[in-house]
Amino acid sequence: MKHVLITGIGLVGLELAKLLTEKGFKVSFLSRSIRPNFKFKTYKWDIENNFIELDALRSCDYIVHLAGSNISDGRWTKKRKKELRNSRVSSTNLLFNSIKQNNITIKGYIGASAIGYYGADTKEIIYSEEMPASNDFIGSLCNEWETSHLKFNEFKIPLNIIRIGVVLSNKGGAFPKILRPIKSNIGSVIGTGKQYMPWIHVHDLCKLILALLNSKNSEIYNAVATEHITNEELTNKIYKLLNKKIFLPNIPKFILKLLFGEMSAILLEGSRISNKKTKLNLNFKFKFDSTSKALNELLNVNQKT
Repeated sequence: MKHVLITGIGLVGLELAKLLTEKGFKVSFLSRSIRPNFKFKTYKWDIENNFIELDALRSCDYIVHLAGSNISDGRWTKKRKKELRNSRVSSTNLLFNSIKQNNITIKGYIGASAIGYYGADTKEIIYSEEMPASNDFIGSLCNEWETSHLKFNEFKIPLNIIRIGVVLSNKGGAFPKILRPIKSNIGSVIGTGKQYMPWIHVHDLCKLILALLNSKNSEIYNAVATEHITNEELTNKIYKLLNKKIFLPNIPKFILKLLFGEMSAILLEGSRISNKKTKLNLNFKFKFDSTSKALNELLNVNQKT
């Protein structure tokens, strides 16, 4: 039985653990605190104090490193930027150094990154994996994050990095935050509304990670659905599916900049991201490759609860 160690007990980690268990994998988690009543074995790590329970690494075959503080939780102050970096880069370095220094053997590694690698900008370019990182904060952070993942090449194991788009799920993450104001008739288009929102349904993201665990690839992949959609198109589509109409004008850029500062860029900007490599190299088929299909599934669930 293959044993997978997942970092980050969040939306994706929990959904992934459920899928892997169904497929016959053994799953455990690294967490900042032990959860005695949690249905999966948890081991403790403390990134700030450079501590990790080594049994977590000794017992696993594969690592899926998803941990990272939410990029959109609050303004990007100097302190917050440091937290975002440590939760990504320092945590990866802790994993790598612990494995190396203790001569631990693993069979494969998957590291999360984000489509923010390409920067917070709205352009006509369709970004693919070979393109360089942006030099803005989010692009630089993702580039440093990926550089830390690439250290695992030293172990001569399959190493894959996934640049994840906005994950859509009714169990948490961005979608409930998008849906809540719309259901209350106070939702509106953000800024010009022309910014793209690269996205992926949580089901497809977990299936993609499963496909990588079963492959011998060592690549970087964009984890996004095929359909490109703007903020304006998405907002209108949700309103229509809920049989509602938008009453409020677009939320002006200057208000978001006042509220969120530099972080507002990820709300106001966004470009198209290609998933051709993901589909061709892995022969991966998305179940939810259009927003219509994804939204119908998500809204049906929401309407039943």
